Amino acid sequence: MTRPPTQSPQTKPINNSSSSSSRESPKIPIEIVSDEEMALIEAALTASRSSLSPTQFQRSPRSVGSITRLSKRRLSTEPSSSGDIEDAGGDFRGTQKRNRVIESFLHRFRRKRGLYVTDITSTEWCEKQMEFSLLFGKPEISKAMKAGIARHTVLEEEVVKRVTVRLSTNEDVWALKFMNFMTGVNQLLFEGLTRELPLLGFVEGVWMVGVVDEIRMPLTETENNPTFVDTKTRQQATLPAEPQRRNGRLQLMCYKYLWDNLVADNFPFRLFFDYFSLNPHSVLSEEIVAHACKSGFPAETLDELARYFQNTCCILPPAHEQLLLRYELQEDHSLLGEDQFTYDSDWLKGKIQCSLEFWLGEREAKFAPDKERWKCGFCQYASVCPINADSISKHC
Repeated sequence: MTRPPTQSPQTKPINNSSSSSSRESPKIPIEIVSDEEMALIEAALTASRSSLSPTQFQRSPRSVGSITRLSKRRLSTEPSSSGDIEDAGGDFRGTQKRNRVIESFLHRFRRKRGLYVTDITSTEWCEKQMEFSLLFGKPEISKAMKAGIARHTVLEEEVVKRVTVRLSTNEDVWALKFMNFMTGVNQLLFEGLTRELPLLGFVEGVWMVGVVDEIRMPLTETENNPTFVDTKTRQQATLPAEPQRRNGRLQLMCYKYLWDNLVADNFPFRLFFDYFSLNPHSVLSEEIVAHACKSGFPAETLDELARYFQNTCCILPPAHEQLLLRYELQEDHSLLGEDQFTYDSDWLKGKIQCSLEFWLGEREAKFAPDKERWKCGFCQYASVCPINADSISKHC
């Protein structure tokens, strides 16, 4: 998958899979999409991530070939008939709120990128902190966070190999993201494991993007629902407090929500092309076309790649209802504990809708609740936060 280099916006490294399985398997290129800004926000606000060591998994008979054959189907560009899209009418929450949306944080900072999953988890942690990070700049990355990022990179490279491709247009960028998803899915189906898989979806009337840490296929033949896993690193040999665990659960549930929407085969392509100002019929760059062909997805336009993307989603099952958070000690990577929990659709949608009220400018940012004000002790904006000024004035 792909991570943009800091030195140039015109090139992006691509990763190819390097499986350590003892059985022969097709050498399928794997790519990781992760925008630099998204990586920094995720590292700073979710206390770094890492992934697990390789495990043997059952193979799946699905392949690039089966997806390629399905690609001959016509791509539907009609908006989905689901409630979310009808309610949105192609514009966030409807035209009656258009003026407020235009001035929103979503429009100012995420208009052509989509809302990150970590934007949802960050506002759940503290909306005021999120507001400060948007207005005054991202928090500095601490030494512990840098160590977590380094660990994450090492484990990522256990299953991928990076190469570089030059991008010329926005259509190239999204074509590469589609390929990253498809090749990551093929690694999952062939080898039973993939990491850093990019996800995209139209959720509650807004576009949302994310990169799930790890997905595993089940070991038994009776189950085919992939399990979503996220591993957090800890400086101290203790499990995190409940607010941190709750935040991690929210993150994984968002990933499952995006995945399940994709495999439901109702992706609103016309809305997608319009929102991100993409021309689906423009010819992609020579490098992208060559890489698509090499990856098993011969295509010259974004529309053609979108057909492969759609048909890839069609063969996938929903994610498992059980999600897994793992906590490991940063010092030696030993396992501190696991948090296995059940997906809760109602709770998740309530959290997303609450977050969107902030992002869409429907209300002012909330402070952390009274019983969670200990978070302020770890916030770089504490000295300028009104809640702390109010607290000081009360004691004077």
